[in-house]
Amino acid sequence: MRARGWQARGLLRVPGRVLLRLVLWSVLEAGQTFLLGYALARALDAGFLAGDVPTGLAWLAAAGGGVAVGAYGTRRVYGVVADLVEPVRDRLVAGVVARGVRDADKGALSGLTQQAEIARDTLAGLVMVSRSFVFTAAGALAGLCTLAPPLLLVVGPPLLAGLGLFAATLRPLARRQETFLVADEALAAELGEVCPGLRDVTAAGAEERVAAGVGQRVDAEYRAARALARFSVVRVAALAVGGQLPLVLLLAAAPWLLRHGVTPGALVGALAYVTQSLLPALQNLVHGLGTSGARLTVVLRRLCPPAESGPPPPSPGDPRADPDTPGAPRADTGSPGAPRADTDSPGDHPADTDAAALTLTAVTFAYGPASTPVLDGLDLCVPHGGHLAVVGPSGIGKSTLTALAAGLLDPAHGEIRVCGHPVPGTRAAALRVLIPQEAYVTTGTLAENLALLRPDPVPERELLAAAEAVGLTPLLERLGGPDAPVRPAVLSAGERQLIALTRAYRAPAPRALRDEAPCPRDPAAEARAERAFAARPGGTLVVVVHRIDSARRARRILVMDGPRTAYGTHEELLRTCALYQDLVAPSRSPVT
Repeated sequence: MRARGWQARGLLRVPGRVLLRLVLWSVLEAGQTFLLGYALARALDAGFLAGDVPTGLAWLAAAGGGVAVGAYGTRRVYGVVADLVEPVRDRLVAGVVARGVRDADKGALSGLTQQAEIARDTLAGLVMVSRSFVFTAAGALAGLCTLAPPLLLVVGPPLLAGLGLFAATLRPLARRQETFLVADEALAAELGEVCPGLRDVTAAGAEERVAAGVGQRVDAEYRAARALARFSVVRVAALAVGGQLPLVLLLAAAPWLLRHGVTPGALVGALAYVTQSLLPALQNLVHGLGTSGARLTVVLRRLCPPAESGPPPPSPGDPRADPDTPGAPRADTGSPGAPRADTDSPGDHPADTDAAALTLTAVTFAYGPASTPVLDGLDLCVPHGGHLAVVGPSGIGKSTLTALAAGLLDPAHGEIRVCGHPVPGTRAAALRVLIPQEAYVTTGTLAENLALLRPDPVPERELLAAAEAVGLTPLLERLGGPDAPVRPAVLSAGERQLIALTRAYRAPAPRALRDEAPCPRDPAAEARAERAFAARPGGTLVVVVHRIDSARRARRILVMDGPRTAYGTHEELLRTCALYQDLVAPSRSPVT
């Protein structure tokens, strides 16, 4: 947990230049806080109470000018916060995408679509709230000290006590927030399994047993919610001690303060500091950091890559020493987003030359307990260096096959292995790379996009060679080279596919699974990319094709037609497979 915490701190690293800009604009914004109480005190003591109305009005005008200057500082702060937060989001997204592709992390979709956005929005809010409190408190305390140091003796101790009480709740609050989220996810998963099968539950007479299981999940979430709610009482107490008690103490100590040299204007200024600055800032801090801070902690724990440290290695002969051993316990904890303990790199697990590149043995898969199987007892063997094209009508299960081979889906029956290693599994994931239909491109430079699947920096010469091999060079030159910034929104689907292909080409995994995009592309460019992948040392390519020309280039073709499949070369299938003959016919040249 501590190692993962350090990784989260790495994700949240802030460039010094951005931090300096944030501090400078925050100081400008905090000027209005200082002027609020000080100008009010001077307006009373040197102006209105002394019978000098113009001086009093001048000090009030100065306070108004401070508000205008502070508003300008606040406006500039928002821009700096965006510069701070957006790179953090990009690093989170890059890590989620890399882990989802390399390790077949089933939580990658949630991390990409929800958790990264939650982290971005929450971090921006926390920066604004915590920064505002720090500089507002500094401005108010400096003003109190300038007006009369005894005022600090009244306001300072309860403020520090309230902050200490609030800080003591942050860690247990984060733990209870995470417990609540885990309980909520467990209940959602339970309902997701039960609701589609209610008819089967009723038919089997299992209502009581299913209701008992769901009830346990509901009770667990209820207990977690109650434990979380109890901390709202502590937060209210912290707010009362740190923000409202100073106001009461100022009023109670007013006679003593006036006897010890504190002027009436200074006392009114101190009341303004507490009511208009310190109390609102503390309220924002308690409510913002107390809830959003715990949420950000939980999300970052889920998005951070697994810690490198772990339990001691098993002794020789222990089944845990080889996760591929039948019956060996899995490293997964079973909780959503839980990391895998096995984080070896591809080079640590060379492919078993005696095992095929990809094998499916009696694999059956359906998208529901009552659904017709998409794959039913499929057997398939792709040798090392093989080039397999998968064809068939739309919706027949071609993309499902690649998802199963990548470990993104689990078969109901059967076994899938990559180079002899079971799928899903870290060793198998390290030996294959998936190129989906919808290619993901991040904001950043082109070189950063092309190196997402590499654990170490990629030399520019190597990137240029990969771009030339796959056909990315024209786009690379048009963008301005490897260090050129990439704007995903202005790239076409075909250009994003080229970037994804080049990224996968430079990945250390020798086995490539590609779900070809249905959008039309230049046939010559498609052929060039496929030849590049097929020519990689030890490279194996399995591609779901939507155009029959791609199938002709493959050494072997798998024709999917529901429970029936056919396997062979282009010429063999033309003689033996009626469906393939229809797909090859001129009127059916696009494989849908």
